This record gives sequence, C-alpha cells and structure tokens, in this order.
Amino acid sequence: MSEHGKSLIRLSLSMLIFGTIGLFRRLVPLSSAFIAIARGLIGGLFLVAFMYITRKPISFHRFRTEIPRILISGALIGFNWIFLFEAYNYTTVAVATLCYYMAPVIVLLVSPFLLRERLTPLRIGCILAAVIGMFLISGAGMSPVTGALSYRGILFGLAAAALYASVIIINMHIHLAGVYERTFLQLLAAGAVTIPYQMMTDGTLLPPMNAGTLLLLLFIGLFHTGVAYVLYFGSFDLLPAHTVAFLSYLDPVVAVLMSVLVLHEPLTLTGAAGMVLILGSTILSEHTGQQKAKTESGGKS
Repeated sequence: MSEHGKSLIRLSLSMLIFGTIGLFRRLVPLSSAFIAIARGLIGGLFLVAFMYITRKPISFHRFRTEIPRILISGALIGFNWIFLFEAYNYTTVAVATLCYYMAPVIVLLVSPFLLRERLTPLRIGCILAAVIGMFLISGAGMSPVTGALSYRGILFGLAAAALYASVIIINMHIHLAGVYERTFLQLLAAGAVTIPYQMMTDGTLLPPMNAGTLLLLLFIGLFHTGVAYVLYFGSFDLLPAHTVAFLSYLDPVVAVLMSVLVLHEPLTLTGAAGMVLILGSTILSEHTGQQKAKTESGGKS
C-alpha cells in the first residue's frame, strides 16, 4: 500500500475513534472534570513518550515566545472538554456533537472583528444555515435520562463550541511549535487547569472507582486521546488540506450513528434536517479557505 493510502487510513481511523468518545463518556460514572483531567494528562504523557521513542526533538527555545499562547489554548481545551462531556449528560450524543460542530461557524462569525476578514455572501449563508439548523435540532434534544427536552445540554454543547472556536483562533497565531510539541503541551495544560475545578466541584481530586471504570478512563486517555492524535497528526504530511478537512466530518457522522444505532437515542426528521444544515454549513466554511487551523488544532474532541 502506498504512503498516501496509509495516511488516508490513519486519518479515517482517528476520526472513527474521535466519533465514539460520547459513547464511552456515557459509560464512565465520574465527573466531567475528572475525565478531562485524565484525558489531558494521560494523552499528553502518551505524546511525550511517542516523541521520545520516535526521536522527534522538542525545542522549547525555538518556540518559547509561543508557549503562553499554547498554555492558554490548552486551558481552554480543558474547559471545552468539561462542557462537551456535560452536554453528553443532558442531551443526546448526536445533538451534543452537532452543537460542538458549530465551532467553525463561530469562527466565521467573529472573523471580521478578530481576524479582519470580510464576511462574503457564502460565509453569511453558512452562518444562517447553521443557526437554522440549531433551531431545528433544539427540538430533537431529548434527554436520555428523563425523556424531556433538555436545552441545558444544547447550551453546554454551544459553550464547548465557543471555547473550541477560541482555540482555533489562537492556533492560527502559533507557527513556530510543531504539531506534536504544541499538542502535548496543550493536553498537559488541559489536564492541569481542570484539577482545581475538580476539587472545588467534587470535593476530592481522586473519586472512588472500580477496576472497570479505571480501565475505561485509561482507554479514553490512551486510545481516544494519545493514539487518536498520533494517527491524526501522522496523516497530515501526504494529504492535501481539503482531504483532511473533508474526512474530519467522519467524526460527527460516526457520533450520530452511535447515538441512534447503539444508544437508541431519538433523532427526528426535523433533527436530521438540522444535522444536514449544520454539517453542510461547516463543510462549506472549510472551503472558504479560512479554516486551515482547524485541521491542525490541538482541541479536537
């Protein structure tokens, strides 16, 4: 098999892994903050070990001026995960994931103010389509616990999207650090910054857990974070940006399929129409050429 084909497989596998994290979060009876801590620290240490084994050099001196931005973006990633994991608790995995994928549209919305980019008719159309999609899926956000409409989950998902959009924008201004260097620092920062929040909200740093829960937590940290990021970034060199952007949408598609087929969560025709509008608008926003940083972002779910 050619190297190009191997890169396609690596990228596709990473998206399939990312798309199942909502399912695994449902299986872990721990706070969202503690899962974020474990994911950040385990995933970050895995990347450090990977860089050491593959002899990828780390030169802090080369990108020392960018370290504050990297750490700030890492902190945002940590709270982004907390909001996303909470969204999974209050609404369906499908709805939470679709809310999260509003992030590129949020970047489009603020780009005239923060990036000094003009809002073209295409971008305005993307924003309007995504907003309409949000109204449609808001009627499909049935709580898996009570069966009642849960707008709290939708708000958590949108908050996660806003934080992820902030990470995308910050990453647009990080050029000296390599993707692995940047990502392992972001992951460690994400885990570290959520430790005080965990202690304030849960009253303890290490909650009680059985062996099964511990294994699931390790799986999320090693597989859904460390391995997934290695596959994700390891596919970039031989793939054009538009291919990376297009295949990235395997993530929400897999999440929706997991929600409907595995968890048997409701998705009405109205919700499906909203899903098409949101994913369609984000795909179009990628083709405007303004979302390159998304494919390099260390804040992938």
